[in-house]
Amino acid sequence: MTKNTTKKITLPVYAKVPINRCNLPAEVLGDLSFQTNPKPIFIDGVAQLHNRFFQHMDMQTDSERRSRWFLQYMSTHFRLDNLVDAGYDAAMSVDRSKANFLRVLRGWFFDSDSLEGAVIKSWVESRFGLVPRYHQGSIRSIEDETYARFASQSSRGLYNTNALETQLDLLYSYCQYELSRRFPKENSMVLYRGQNRLQSLEQLPLHNAKPDNHSSMTLLLNNISSFTSDPARASEFGDYVICTEVPFAKLLFFSGLMPGIMTSEREYAVIGGVYDINLVLEINDE
Repeated sequence: MTKNTTKKITLPVYAKVPINRCNLPAEVLGDLSFQTNPKPIFIDGVAQLHNRFFQHMDMQTDSERRSRWFLQYMSTHFRLDNLVDAGYDAAMSVDRSKANFLRVLRGWFFDSDSLEGAVIKSWVESRFGLVPRYHQGSIRSIEDETYARFASQSSRGLYNTNALETQLDLLYSYCQYELSRRFPKENSMVLYRGQNRLQSLEQLPLHNAKPDNHSSMTLLLNNISSFTSDPARASEFGDYVICTEVPFAKLLFFSGLMPGIMTSEREYAVIGGVYDINLVLEINDE
């Protein structure tokens, strides 16, 4: 990966909100320097609230067993299999009883502009302070009409759900826990994304870059984007393939986190901010 050490690219002010719900401000975790010098991110209150869950996880050496325990814990803690205990009423005008973290994640992977996509983007904005850059249209300001439509849709997606944002909090924290257990000596990985038009990417100016150099760029990504670990798979989703080194702290989900769940396309959910990216010029299909 190409590293840029001569020009610091900071997160633009229009791409962040002043308050978030984690241990690092948006201007730190969204900055280009975070890509090469990542720090752990902790969502407020999760470790304390679910302390016994993580203590139990510490005693498990097998990742599949931890995955089963995580799913069981989610079901029990949020009463996903007994929604009446969580306050569900069949007489409610809007039935959101089936909305849970897995359905939201699947819905976003299938269509990032969907209701589920709005929910996840809203969660990223709330927890990390990163404003979405695209949802059913480009968002350039929180005063945009496009942003207003996004906010309305995310509110509908969260209405009458069972602590859906808190479910995503625990999903992120479990993902971070598993990354630290499975890859204790690493803190990032190279991922790929298919792209149809390079012009649609939100490229940030780089004063020392050559005007005709399109093989490497500094981009402001949407506040959450889908990537894959397989460049050949990425090429199926666009005419171009870009790659970037993603800090583990910027992953909400990775392929293999829960065996048998969303593994067919080697999906990864990448939290946004500023990234150096490279254009993949040759794909090895082996």
